[in-house]
Amino acid sequence: MPTIAAPTPLSTWTHFDPRAVAVAATDAHLPAVGQPALSESALRKRFVEVRDWQPEVRVEPKYAQRTPMAASVLIAIVLRDRPTVLLTQRTAHLSTHSGQIAFPGGKQDVGDADQVATALREAREEIGLEAEFIQVLGSLPVYVTGTAFIITPVVGLVREGFSLVRNADEVDEVFEVPLEFLMNPANHRRHMMEREGLRREWLSMPYQDGATERFIWGATAAMLRNFYRFLSA
Repeated sequence: MPTIAAPTPLSTWTHFDPRAVAVAATDAHLPAVGQPALSESALRKRFVEVRDWQPEVRVEPKYAQRTPMAASVLIAIVLRDRPTVLLTQRTAHLSTHSGQIAFPGGKQDVGDADQVATALREAREEIGLEAEFIQVLGSLPVYVTGTAFIITPVVGLVREGFSLVRNADEVDEVFEVPLEFLMNPANHRRHMMEREGLRREWLSMPYQDGATERFIWGATAAMLRNFYRFLSA
């Protein structure tokens, strides 16, 4: 998982193509979370149960000199026959994580009551997903990115009937990935890269969406991995 020997300038790690880095391993030896555990009732039950578990990744190595900033994302689980997760492709001109696949989300505003309010507001502003269609189940442990965002992943169930209107300044595409695919470690790939004597490791979860490969990696993949650990505990 993400490790690095020492702080290094942001430019050292941003100008590379993660797709081109070889796969070091997959985690096919770990059990998948099956459909029964991904049903609406099972997900609701899991968030009221107390189980002993630990997130696999909580803090990325710092590779940007900036003031830490609180943020939230929405892990939006759409209640279809086989549940899916709503994800976005960020626009290429954004200052951080441009062009990457991400959850709807962003930094906390002064007017937000709490982290949940941030996640719901950002989902509405980024992709037009209204709060009336979302039932928040709870939150996962905070995740700190190498760019100093302190992220609270908020998990919510999304009932069908919603419509989406993306903010073209921030989002290029909105799409869905089967939750079952994301909760199967056989689809979790490990990568490692060394540069100037430093090493970085990360996960990817490439999903073939018709003719398009959705290359899920970095913080988004790490938070999904933590969700896997939560559900499989």
